[in-house]
Amino acid sequence: MSRRIVDLTLAISESMPTFSAPWHPVVEIRQLGHHGIENRETRRLVIGTHTGTHVDAPLHFIENGKTIDQIPLDILVGPANIIDLTWADDSHEVSKDELFEAIAGRDVTRLILKYGWDSKIGSDSYFKDHAFLSESACHYLVSEGCLLLGMDTAQPDNPLNCKGSENDAPNHKILLENGVILVEYLVNLELLRKTAVELVVAPLKISGGDGAPARCFAIENYDD
Repeated sequence: MSRRIVDLTLAISESMPTFSAPWHPVVEIRQLGHHGIENRETRRLVIGTHTGTHVDAPLHFIENGKTIDQIPLDILVGPANIIDLTWADDSHEVSKDELFEAIAGRDVTRLILKYGWDSKIGSDSYFKDHAFLSESACHYLVSEGCLLLGMDTAQPDNPLNCKGSENDAPNHKILLENGVILVEYLVNLELLRKTAVELVVAPLKISGGDGAPARCFAIENYDD
């Protein structure tokens, strides 16, 4: 048996996109140690817990919810199914029935929603025009036992449902309140050749963290 590994992680850099809000700091990388001076190279990194490819712990939206260091590793690592939603137009709300049809009877324990949206990274559309799930679709995933939901968008919610709106982040709350761990800002899903993979999601182990940047990759196994 052979395997193929696909990196699903957005590289951390000062030019990476950051959601525009005071509680989401922009990335800063400053070199501190230098070869020829300190004879070693080191850097100071400033990054938010929800910047770039990252994991949302329930605490992100649920008061007293589980923290990132309390999420069991066996949720973050295991078989996952890739759900093709590339047909969804900009700002399309994916209904429960549409999601049900796209899943097509496959196991929902770990799902990766493939919108093809990482191609918009760096554009004005990335944060404000992506497709999203309906609330009923989120309730459906909870009822079917979903434990982890990843996506190549910045979030599972309608971009209009942000802080200050009448309906602030309902999908985040439905999913996180019911223990569904969220993985956002995934990239390179178009490089996957299989629709069923072994998924590895490795967030930083931040004590009491509401989320954390993560290295994520998919393993495709092949019979030789």
